[in-house]
Amino acid sequence: MSAGSDIARPLRAFVEELARAGLRDAVVCPGSRSTPLALALRAHPDVRVRVLLDERAAGYFGLGLARASRRPVALLATSGTAVVNFAPTVVEAFLGRVPLLVLTADRPPELRDRGAPQTIDQVGLYGAHVKWSVDLPVLDETPELLAHARSAAGRAMAVALAGPAGPVHLNLPFREPLIPDGSLGPEPDGPAVRMVLPADHHPYVAAVSGPRLLAPSDVEALAERLAATARGVVVAGPQDDPEFPAAVARLAAATGYPILADHVMLDAPIRTLDSRMVKLEFADEITAEVKVWVVREGGTPDGGDAGSADDDHPPDTDADDEDER
Repeated sequence: MSAGSDIARPLRAFVEELARAGLRDAVVCPGSRSTPLALALRAHPDVRVRVLLDERAAGYFGLGLARASRRPVALLATSGTAVVNFAPTVVEAFLGRVPLLVLTADRPPELRDRGAPQTIDQVGLYGAHVKWSVDLPVLDETPELLAHARSAAGRAMAVALAGPAGPVHLNLPFREPLIPDGSLGPEPDGPAVRMVLPADHHPYVAAVSGPRLLAPSDVEALAERLAATARGVVVAGPQDDPEFPAAVARLAAATGYPILADHVMLDAPIRTLDSRMVKLEFADEITAEVKVWVVREGGTPDGGDAGSADDDHPPDTDADDEDER
């Protein structure tokens, strides 16, 4: 068995697990080190591969696909500075709660920090702007690494989709030769596969998440504050829940508060206001003693002043969210 055939089976397992977990689209930027994974993605019948030469353009193209489909889209680039061009997309996805699977090919450990061409430190490259980041080992056909490849793929898809959705980063090192000898199509349903995969073709990693609900006492306390506050504004930021716009509209109807919506909410059944319009509406009524209660839903809006109804008199703000995005 040649060295090239060693990576065929783990790559097949890795991509098969991504597909089982729901991956349907991948955007590939051609490059030498990423060739094995690019071929594996292309070989899977359930994954549609689009090839774009420019990494920055490819990143934003994938971001749009993921936002529209509400499913993770894979981005693949070769090693070196090419992967840095995904950074703007990663940050946008993180703040906008868009599920993305960022796959970066890398040199093997023995070529790192040795002056090898097209080699930079890619471990944790995107910092705090990804939900999860992992540097995978050089994959081979050992049962432990086959299981690890499937586990990492399944976990990546689950984390990207779990609310709030966002990007995850998997760094995959490859040794030469980079062209696998073995088949890169879906795993044949043989005895060895049935030992590690459910017979019903469910994913190797089963991710289950429960609903995030406020306690009844917290809901009652919020309702009391809303009822006692005559002037307020609802700031609607990015949110991956398809029921979110209608819920915001119901809240605004019940309170009489206007809605300041992020530009990504333009397709929602709510009125979109410019923040300056809200400021003008409240300008004559805001004093040091009378504050506006800002109820922020979803992620942080793009507008720099969207979280404040008046710069000189900061409002009381309640952020109904599980993190600061």
